[in-house]
Order: sequence, then C-alpha cells, then structure tokens
Amino acid sequence: MPREKSERKRGERRLEILKALAQMLEASRWEKITTAALAARLDVSEAALYRHFASKAQMFEGLIEFIENSVFTVANKITADESDGRGQADKLLEMLLTFAEKNPGMVRVMIGEALVGEHERLQVRMNQFFDRFEATLKQSLRDATDGDAAARASAMVRYATGCLHQYAKSGFAKKPTESYGSQRRYLAA
Repeated sequence: MPREKSERKRGERRLEILKALAQMLEASRWEKITTAALAARLDVSEAALYRHFASKAQMFEGLIEFIENSVFTVANKITADESDGRGQADKLLEMLLTFAEKNPGMVRVMIGEALVGEHERLQVRMNQFFDRFEATLKQSLRDATDGDAAARASAMVRYATGCLHQYAKSGFAKKPTESYGSQRRYLAA
C-alpha cells in the first residue's frame, strides 16, 4: 500500500510539473524556459524536477503526449460518430482549433516555437503529429469520395497551422476558432 501511494504522488508531481511548464509557455512575453525557472515556479529544486523527468526534453515529450492523446482520442470519437466524411473532416479541424484555443501553452509546442534549441526528436515528433492528423483528414475525405482528398487534407492542415501561428503571435488574442465559422466554406469548396 505505501508503494502505491508514493507512485500516485510521483504521477501527481509529474502532472504538476507539466502543468507549470504549460502555464509558463502561455506567458504573452514568452522566453526560453529553463529548468531553474520551472523549479522556482514550483518552489522546488532542479534536482526535484530530475527525479521525475530525466531531462527537459522528456518534459516536452510529456506535453506532446498530452497533445497526441487529447486530439486523437476525440478524433477517433468523431470518426466513429460522424458517418459523412466531409462532416468528419470539418469537425476534426474545428476540434483541433478548439483544442489549441483551450490550451495556449500547447500551441507553442505544436508550432515548434517552444522546441527551438531543444532536442531535434521533439520537432520530428510534432511533425509526425501533424502528418497523422493530415492522414486522418485524408481518410475522412476519401470516405466522402473526394477526388482530391490529399490536396484538401493538406490545405486544411496548413490552414490550421496558420491559425495556430497567428494565435501565438497575437499573444493568444486572435482565437483560432474566431473566423472558422465563416472560413470553413472555403476549405470545403
């Protein structure tokens, strides 16, 4: 029993560290985050951080895992619940934009801004996330017998990443979903 409690606390502390990191990424005047600054924010030593994560790169991997799990869990539900392929693609894109809007710190990870100067594998993994999301869109559009599913899926991902960049560059003022309602028809054309 004591072991379970310490493992649970360990998991809770890991989550606390990741939440603090995400909050630091939300700061409108974003600067490179150091483990010293993260430790100070949590009022712990840097050594305490390294008891839960082997490196700062591993902390970013934890954020990327959160992004992947959150987005693809909902994506799977959308593709299971929505039978129309174009409807799936529309809902998938809107879901990605909504996720970004609700998680501004994650946007800096998604667009790679927070990964500059970090281990290259982190950016590769984020690129794979967008490749996988594009493949999901392409499959939905193929199901809709869209003759140009690949090009349309690519355009939708480019639209989404543009919205995410604009959101981050505006200091999280220009919401990704702000104009999607009126712009979605151009993506469906």
